[in-house]
Amino acid sequence: MRQASPSCHSAIASAAALRYSFCQMTYEWSKLSGVKWMDAWEDRFHGNPNFVMEILKGGKSARIRVFCGSKKEAEAIVEQFGGSVRPLPNGAWVNPSQTVQPLLKIRDVFGVTQEADPAKLAKLRALHPQREILSIPAEMAFGTGDHATTSTCLRLLVDIGRSRAPGWSIADLGTGTGLLVIAAKKVGAGEAYACDFDAFSVKATAENLVRNGVTDVVLEEKDVLKWKPRKKYDVVVANLFSTILIQAFPVMAKLLKPGGEIVISGILASQAWEVFTAAAEHGFGFPTVIRKGKWVTARGGWMNDLVEQENV
Repeated sequence: MRQASPSCHSAIASAAALRYSFCQMTYEWSKLSGVKWMDAWEDRFHGNPNFVMEILKGGKSARIRVFCGSKKEAEAIVEQFGGSVRPLPNGAWVNPSQTVQPLLKIRDVFGVTQEADPAKLAKLRALHPQREILSIPAEMAFGTGDHATTSTCLRLLVDIGRSRAPGWSIADLGTGTGLLVIAAKKVGAGEAYACDFDAFSVKATAENLVRNGVTDVVLEEKDVLKWKPRKKYDVVVANLFSTILIQAFPVMAKLLKPGGEIVISGILASQAWEVFTAAAEHGFGFPTVIRKGKWVTARGGWMNDLVEQENV
């Protein structure tokens, strides 16, 4: 999500960002969970090098663990997710950053990683041959896929790719590191456009397009709010903050083709009604609304098209 980099897991933000040496790991948070929730746990702790998940004997349960540098950090995770905390005996912790980190899994299609090392990427691809591995380096502060808004947009793009004939066009507004447009190209998009107001973002996106083997994307440094588009697209995706989305709806109304689809995200739940009301004023409706934590993502299209579909 562009315009800023908020965290959807504020209670564990400090723990998720830490990379401690061996001697600093003093506490362990753990919780038992059903294996059906594995993707959710990987999403919550994606990017945390001290996160470990073990499938228990029988294959129906998993133990989720996060190694912490202090009891306070471990208790912050308990406050949000439950579980328990225990002090670690000396020598009990092996730095999980020395191994290949878990992927952020998107449907049964993608695995998103912050890994950029070719050897480790090759290992990830060997471990997950059924998934397309997308590499977005961890040093880039936005758009790495770990935020709830980005991961939900990715899942919706997979659904769109499955519902449309190959070659559909897409415009990605506020592209960040290009993750969404990269994913769109991988699931069947043809003509693709991506823009961001931040020069660093445009540079990062250009590098990530090459890194992930994606070509034929028109990439520009552009302020969406000042844009007067001359082309229309089958799909428009905008992962921006609520206030920017509201101001950008007139531009999106000029971008989206009849019968097209729009995905919007970066919406605080407390601001969702205001966003959807503004969208309706420009002819958009959203039958699919997903909330993850305090963030909302929605998939929709032209209100007239949606009404006609319901009447068929």
